[in-house]
This record gives sequence, C-alpha cells and structure tokens, in this order.
Amino acid sequence: MKYVQVFDVVLGLWQERYVADDVIYLYSEDNLHLEGTNMEAVELRKVIQAGESSVVQFKRRVSDAYKVGTEMVAFTNSQGGILIIGVDDKTGDIDGLSFEEIQATNQLLANAASDNVKAPIYIFTETILIDGGHVIVAQIPPGVSKPHMDNKGLIWVKNGSDKRKVVAKEEIARLLQSSGNLLADEEPIPGTSVQDIDEKMFAKFLFLKTGKKIEDLDLPPSAILENMGMLKEGLLTLGGLLLVSKNPQKFRPMFNVQCTAIAGTDLTSTVYRDREDPFVGNLSELYAQTISFIKRNLKKIQTQPGFNSRQSLEIPIEAIEELLVNALVHRDYFILASIKVFIFDDGLEIVSPGRLPNTLTI
Repeated sequence: MKYVQVFDVVLGLWQERYVADDVIYLYSEDNLHLEGTNMEAVELRKVIQAGESSVVQFKRRVSDAYKVGTEMVAFTNSQGGILIIGVDDKTGDIDGLSFEEIQATNQLLANAASDNVKAPIYIFTETILIDGGHVIVAQIPPGVSKPHMDNKGLIWVKNGSDKRKVVAKEEIARLLQSSGNLLADEEPIPGTSVQDIDEKMFAKFLFLKTGKKIEDLDLPPSAILENMGMLKEGLLTLGGLLLVSKNPQKFRPMFNVQCTAIAGTDLTSTVYRDREDPFVGNLSELYAQTISFIKRNLKKIQTQPGFNSRQSLEIPIEAIEELLVNALVHRDYFILASIKVFIFDDGLEIVSPGRLPNTLTI
C-alpha cells in the first residue's frame, strides 16, 4: 500500500488515499474510483463533455514549453487539476495524437514541469484511447511551495477556466500562507516597537500563558516578546500587535469589528435598531465589546415556568462565544477588512474576512 494524492473531478480537489502499489486512482463525475494504470475512456468522455473549468483544461496540441508551464503554474497555485491534450478546446472534439506526437508531448510536459515551473513540480501523465484517438491526460497537483512562478518570475492562478497574473502583494501573501511558508501572525509590523505594548495587558497575557510574572523571568520585556515570537528585529509582529499593544488600529486601522442590529430579517432593510462606531482595541477588548453589543440586542427567553424563572439568550451564549473567537482568531489577516456582526430579527450573522484557513475544510 502507498499514500498518494488523488484528484476528484466533481469536487475539484486533491485528496489523500491509501492505494495498492500498482494502482492509480482518479475520481470521476459519478464519484466512482477508477482502478488500473489508465483512466477509463468512458469516464474521460464524461469529463470532456462537462467542458473546461478551473480544474479541467483542453489543448488540441502543445508545442511551447513556456506556455504549458504557465498553465501548470496556474493549476498548481490553485487547486490543481488535469490538462487533457488531444481535445479541441473550442468544440470538445477528440483530435487524437500520433505515436510521435505522444512521445514528443510527454517529453515537453516533463520539461515544462521541471524547467518552466519554479519551484519544479511533479506531474503524472497517461495516454488514453478514446473514440479511436489517443489523448494525454496530465494531472497537476496543488503546489506545496506556493507561490510557484514561471521561468520569467510571473505568478499565475486559475480564474474560471482561464488564468490570470497575480500582482497584488496581499494575494501573493495568501499563496505563501496557503503553503505554510508565511504565517500572518509572524509578520513584523513596520513602525512598531516595544514601546507600543500595553504593559498591563502584556503582564496579564504572560501570566495566563506561562503562570509567571515579568519579574520572575529576570528578562527585559523585549527579550520575553522575542522568545514568544511577538517581536522581530525590534518590530512587533502582527500577533504581538493584536494581543498586547496599546492601539493596534494605529497600524492596522481596518482590524476592527463593526456591529449593527437591523430591524428586519436581511440586509435589504434600511432601518437599524442599534449600531455603534467600529470597535477598536486588542483582541481581548474587541471580544468584550462585541459580546456586550450582541447580548444587549438579543432577546431573552424564559427557560422555565413561573415569573421568577431564569432567562437565557435566544441563541446559546456558548455558541456565540465560539463563533466570535473563531472570527477574531481565524480571520484572514492578509485581507484589510473589518469583521462585521449583523443581528436580525430572526438570527445572528458574523462575517469574517477571507475563506476558511487553508488547512481547514467543512
């Protein structure tokens, strides 16, 4: 048995599976696995009939290793996918490859993956007979060293069935983040220093984390902060800024929480029952202010018969606390946007910038 990545065409995701040593698994539209060293023609036909997408692309022929490399870069910087060669990308018709073309195409694909993708990637190719013609299916996995670049230093990602260049530093940072090569909380914040910490908050945080007081460690605050990963080269990291600084929004003004209680059941309403200016402060302060706003705007319900019975919020406070902590801690800090809290007549909505963290799924 071996542990490999397999591609699910339906979900557009690579997944890990244990498989037999002599078997390659590729998942098809009906989610049935295909056993053997080659993809079945009937399953490939279903994929082709579904057309191109963010995870499937057709090429009638390929002759330019650089251009093929850019397609591979786009796939590997996104979710991965399959490149099918020998299919007209305008009509979906099969235009089979000759023996010589198969040999040359396989060599070109290998060269593109190693010489035109930086860092190089490993691809799997197979030749399949379909409708009397041979096509090559190349599987490109999601990258582990994002952002991958072409040999001109350009970064590409998938954009629907096409691709586009990445130039925004925030998007490049997200690609780094997705491969584990960059953590937002470890990013040094220009203009900050140890003078920006809130000493009382720092002392409280240190005691909660270590059970020790500052004076017990016999170290200056800067050394303690560095040891905890909250100070780098004299600059507070984002983690240090958010946790123990006096005024995080001085350096990251959009890292706040905006709360509105709306009269109605959706955002089309133009009437609000309660709202405040965006809450600011460190994470602990943002949490406290937001919880207070939510509590005062949710209804309280009677839990037992009798006038003297206890009340509870219409939404369990434990669920609210967990949602809010997740929004504050797991938001995408590479996106400069506020967390938004909406309280409707029939529910609560917390909007956290970005997607789920890259290692989490639902």
